[in-house]
Amino acid sequence: MPSSSLEPPVDAAETALEVGKQKNYAAGLPAVRVSLALAVREMGVAKTARNLLQLNQVDGFDCMSCAWPDPSPEHRHTAEFCENGAKAVAWEGTRSRVDREFFRAHSVADLQTRTGHWLEKQGRLTEPMVLRPGGTHYEPLSWADAFSLVGAELTGLASPDEALFYTSGRASNEAAFAYQLLARAFGTNNLPDCSNMCHESTSLGLAETIGIGKGSVSLQDLHEAELIVISGQNPGTNHPRMLSALEIAKRNGAKILAINPLREAGLLKFDNPQTPRGLSGIGTELADRFLQIRSDGDLALWQAFGLLLLEAEDRNPGTVADRDFISRHTHGFTEWEENIRNLDRQKVLAATGLEWAEIEAAAEMLIASKKTVNCWSMGITQHRNAVATIKEFVNVALFQGMIGKPGAGLCPVRGHSNVQGDRTMGIWEKSPDSFLDALGTEFGFDPPREHGHDAVASVQALRDGTAKVFIGLGGNFVSSMSDTGVTEAAMRKASLTVQISTKLNRSHLVTGTTALILPTLGRTERDLTGGREQRVTVEDSMSAVHSSRGRAAPASGSLRSEVDIVCGIARATLGERYAIPWAEFAQDYDAIRERIGRVVPGCEAYADKIRRRGGFVLPHPPRDTRTFPTEEQKAIFSTSPVEVTSVPEGRLVLQSLRSHDQFNTTIYGLDDRYRGIASGRRVVFVSAADLHELGFRDGDTVDLVSEWEDGVTRRADAFRLVEYSTPKGCVAAYYPETNPLVPLESQAIGSGTPTSKWVVVRFERA
Repeated sequence: MPSSSLEPPVDAAETALEVGKQKNYAAGLPAVRVSLALAVREMGVAKTARNLLQLNQVDGFDCMSCAWPDPSPEHRHTAEFCENGAKAVAWEGTRSRVDREFFRAHSVADLQTRTGHWLEKQGRLTEPMVLRPGGTHYEPLSWADAFSLVGAELTGLASPDEALFYTSGRASNEAAFAYQLLARAFGTNNLPDCSNMCHESTSLGLAETIGIGKGSVSLQDLHEAELIVISGQNPGTNHPRMLSALEIAKRNGAKILAINPLREAGLLKFDNPQTPRGLSGIGTELADRFLQIRSDGDLALWQAFGLLLLEAEDRNPGTVADRDFISRHTHGFTEWEENIRNLDRQKVLAATGLEWAEIEAAAEMLIASKKTVNCWSMGITQHRNAVATIKEFVNVALFQGMIGKPGAGLCPVRGHSNVQGDRTMGIWEKSPDSFLDALGTEFGFDPPREHGHDAVASVQALRDGTAKVFIGLGGNFVSSMSDTGVTEAAMRKASLTVQISTKLNRSHLVTGTTALILPTLGRTERDLTGGREQRVTVEDSMSAVHSSRGRAAPASGSLRSEVDIVCGIARATLGERYAIPWAEFAQDYDAIRERIGRVVPGCEAYADKIRRRGGFVLPHPPRDTRTFPTEEQKAIFSTSPVEVTSVPEGRLVLQSLRSHDQFNTTIYGLDDRYRGIASGRRVVFVSAADLHELGFRDGDTVDLVSEWEDGVTRRADAFRLVEYSTPKGCVAAYYPETNPLVPLESQAIGSGTPTSKWVVVRFERA
């Protein structure tokens, strides 16, 4: 049987791995102590104070971490940040540097033996670097030579579709708009982005049912809700500022229903470090009910909720269903009702691992609520049935009329600071013709219409030799993608790889024949491109757009902004083609914003709107007017079959997740204090029942082996088993260490998102 084994470096500090008691609360005094200690260690006292006091402020810079919305300007705290936001600022603002002397001392082969944690701890990149064909070390080169190299490689391709233009969620709206313009003026829609790996299922599921792939709530709706449902989301680690909103909602009388395989601390209790109550440890209890569901059981659960709501409406007509809303604003209700009334309860129990009484009790919370906000994140979107599950969220919301009313709606919580804004700006491999028409009219060319490659298809194209150049605007594509062994082999087949980055990561070491590192300004730093103080804009998870302006001195005088770098590549590649004013764009970002206002729907007068204090909110027809821009001009009830996916005997379902000491693939440290892990990451959380049944004990070391229909056995070795409260048959471990186990072809139906929350594995004794 073919085997795919990737042995990533192991941090020497992991030999001291310790396992303690998991926490039942999030934040509190430890969050203050940890975040400030790290910030001071990396930036010093003065810079820590300056940066943190500007973080998420109206005249400051937007956090480069999660996409949680900011309160209105009059309601912001002086310290409007969380522990992980402080870590992100410290990570970017560090005094450590990776310069030409560093690369002279470390060959690429040497750096390949280091962990991602070690690489990023070395500091900020300072000048353009090139790894030439056959070279052993990166060498410095000028910006002019770097741009010329990229331009020559791109113009020498046999087809524009041999180029891939990847974008991470940290890129600003201005950089993203310029980047997609570059790609389309060059002649391709190959615009893979991090959405493909995380919330693509959300974008598709919502677009097909309510006509827009974004959530329908505001922060005020969350505060006013009677019930907040949190599915497949761990706000304590991934979106900590959400805890403040949940605390306000609880204070206003809201109930919280948490649905998640692991009983995460951030779903149980919040000790707000900005209040005496939080600092004292009294805090705020969060989840009123917790359903510890099996992985990928959410589709069956929400169909069961639909059945129980229908039955409650039968018993008391007019008390549960919003019949007027259903009649006036929806399509397909009869088919959905028929499908749900035929639901097989035994399938529900098998899929969810729950008792029917638990499901009934949770459904009573939905039945009793007149204002429900439904929140979810990647614990939902990275399953095989993710799109169908999100459509079931919509079905229940439509049945109760929970869209377009105060205190209610759909709330997907994005994982990266501007991933939603990038999509709004056109970073999408299959943008609609309406966007392409507007772009072509504005710039005088006919953009390509054939859909491009998403993230998975990009790896396949590199693997198969149909793509030759990879350009990454931020991020760490190699470590982020599934099937790491396949991804790395594919990247090495490229003729050129270009990484626009702030810090060193694994993607700089898994290269094409030629590789470039183009260092960029960070979100915290002053941007004086064009001899003027520039600012950029971002969009949060609730469609609010606002400006961001760094004030810190750049880490190096050689750094350029993302906008400047994109425009430099464009000038070297396209020259005067279509008379696009790249030089003007680089000199004055308002020139880009003027074009955004004429191309992007909802962004009319964009340059003026972002000057407003606190920015502005993009239009959202379902939220604003209960109108739904679908083909039927109504919201769509949809039907999906319930699947009960069985696994062979002796196998388990693995979900990957973050530790509390990381953001995406960035590892700030080796601790996860909420789950009781210290000085290590190679752990697997597993139930006592599974340990007993499989003949293992807490503390044993195992190799993880995944199996897929392609017959390839994928491995990740040397993980310590940690007994943990998780449903029988379901285990969890950190990514990117477990990304090698996720087959490239294992994708959510419809969206193509890698199924990082559903990987069939077995344990082998190490």
